[in-house]
Amino acid sequence: MRPRPTLAAKAQAAHPTAPAQAAAGIRAPARPTTRRTGDGRKIGLTVSDSVNTPETPQPETPGASIRRSRAKGEPRFPDGPKADPAGSHFERRIRSFQPRRSRVTAGQADALQRLWPKWGLDIDGSRTLDLADLFGNDNPVVLEIGFGMGEATAQMAAADPTTNILAVDVHTPGQGNLLNLADRNGLSNIRVGNGDAIILLREMLTPDSLDGLRVYFPDPWPKKRHHKRRLIQPDFLALAASRLRPGAIVHCATDWEPYAEHMLDVLTAHPDFENTQADGGFAPRPDFRPLTRFEGQGLDKGHVVNDLLFRRVQHVNQPPAGA
Repeated sequence: MRPRPTLAAKAQAAHPTAPAQAAAGIRAPARPTTRRTGDGRKIGLTVSDSVNTPETPQPETPGASIRRSRAKGEPRFPDGPKADPAGSHFERRIRSFQPRRSRVTAGQADALQRLWPKWGLDIDGSRTLDLADLFGNDNPVVLEIGFGMGEATAQMAAADPTTNILAVDVHTPGQGNLLNLADRNGLSNIRVGNGDAIILLREMLTPDSLDGLRVYFPDPWPKKRHHKRRLIQPDFLALAASRLRPGAIVHCATDWEPYAEHMLDVLTAHPDFENTQADGGFAPRPDFRPLTRFEGQGLDKGHVVNDLLFRRVQHVNQPPAGA
């Protein structure tokens, strides 16, 4: 009786290896590849063709060389924001953010390389900031924590050029985009911070140095076990209050209603803040806060956006700011 072929033998017969193909006189097909013609069309080639075909030179785009030339271990942007500016300040603390390594466009990469030395700030906790020196003037300074792609920040800076905005985020594409917007529109009242806003408030800003705080659409951390990661908490508000001048406005906005209720409860209970609304509830969206594309999409889906406007309280035993 002839032995039955094994599964391995059947597989080899169905898909012969390269040596078996050569022994049988079967020529393996050339691997296809592509190249672009001078008019931008993509055409297919074989490997043997591509060896003897000169490549069409491609036009250089700003920032492209940054991505090509970076070797392993080198920073993404040698003259731009650091990957971990506060690496030496390791601490066991629950953070409200998660750094994201997203794709950076050529324009954003160019802005990070070209403009970061001028308008960027790595939050490393190594020094105390002189905000007048940072901005080049004594105008009021508002801290914005989390600015996304920066469109709303740029609009607010353009609408109020006498107010300086220190915008902090860890999202590299957003940092590059905001720098691009500031450069394109001549917005010299924007500085972009890279890193942890807690370290900035605690170690780099002085008491009564801020005239406002903006927290728009922070991560709501909807799962109950993650609520401790939410930014707006009593400890954070106590730290922020120590850096805000009496009368400064804390402005929060969110489209996640449970988080909005949490913010309202925490801010209302804090002795250093008072609600600007007589009824003690949410505020209508003020004219100075632009309607962002993200917010518009949420409204189209039926989401409710809640704004909160609270004022830093002047205590009886607290000297006036600047006294």
